[in-house]
Amino acid sequence: MHDFSLHCPVPISRDATIKLAHGGGGRLMQQLLQSVFFKHFAHDAFSPETDSAVLPFPAEKQLAFTTDSFVVRPLFFPGGNIGTLAVNGTVNDLAMAGAKPLWISAAFVLEEGTSFDVLDRVAASMREAADAAGVVIVTGDTKIVDKGKGDGVYITTSGVGVVDPGCVIHPSQINTGDVVVLSGDIGRHGMAVMSVREGLAFESDILSDCAPLTAPVDALLQAGITPRMMRDCTRGGVASALIEIAAAARVHVRVQSSLIPVQPTVRAACELLGLDPLYVANEGCFICFLPKELAESGIRMLQKHDVTRNAVVIGEVIETQGDATVSIRNELGLDRVLDLLSGEQLPRIC
Repeated sequence: MHDFSLHCPVPISRDATIKLAHGGGGRLMQQLLQSVFFKHFAHDAFSPETDSAVLPFPAEKQLAFTTDSFVVRPLFFPGGNIGTLAVNGTVNDLAMAGAKPLWISAAFVLEEGTSFDVLDRVAASMREAADAAGVVIVTGDTKIVDKGKGDGVYITTSGVGVVDPGCVIHPSQINTGDVVVLSGDIGRHGMAVMSVREGLAFESDILSDCAPLTAPVDALLQAGITPRMMRDCTRGGVASALIEIAAAARVHVRVQSSLIPVQPTVRAACELLGLDPLYVANEGCFICFLPKELAESGIRMLQKHDVTRNAVVIGEVIETQGDATVSIRNELGLDRVLDLLSGEQLPRIC
């Protein structure tokens, strides 16, 4: 005779880790929703128990909509985590269109075995980031995948915002003589993630620049300073953002390498890893094209906000309707053309 014992297929108490049953639509799934997502994302104006949210749409406004996915590894890094990244990345995409972000949805793909404590920390940080950016997480979804089939936590978000009538921010608006403004120093997010992943140690920690850009952008618009074009410098960094805009607008943009701020620790980390800071991801930094006559007042406005206090002019539009190129001039006055990367230099950083 073999000893045997009875096992309940549904654990009585909360588990310490995510199990496949948490995505099965039953008791454990309700436990997951109640103990993590409803706890952090509940809001007086919306019911978390429904599968969709009914949103009031302000009259005489344009609608802005964006969607994004986040797969950073490690999940936590100096200056943020995948939760803050998901919220800030979404509201920043809306802000770059001149929109006031209002609502976010969040869909989670969780790997079996992920700690409940990890998920709780991510959800709590998302709520804090949403509150700071003035948005509400109104709906979402959760799926569980087998152990080894994911990377802990993946998050997909969509965001909705409103744009004032007549606000047009588009590459087609760029003119010869417009200046290129960079909102701050570059490369911190990518290097913060890499320093943790690769176990690199520096004299001072490199903190991600992950932050919402809504306040400084709104300040520009409220002051009547409407950028011709804006783009946050995420994957591919400042170089890729400039190249994509130049290609869309069919303009030649020239920037000065000496004017582009890079923290010494970031520059050292890039040199150690053989990376160019111009191509390293940022999560709280953007470029904007302004009419030359508005550049000085725009810079002053941006510098009033902590996240853009190091805003600076880095270049100008040389000609329109010409070759769609971006050149960078070094300290010796020599130019070189910037090109898009042919591969991925920093995997899973956003």
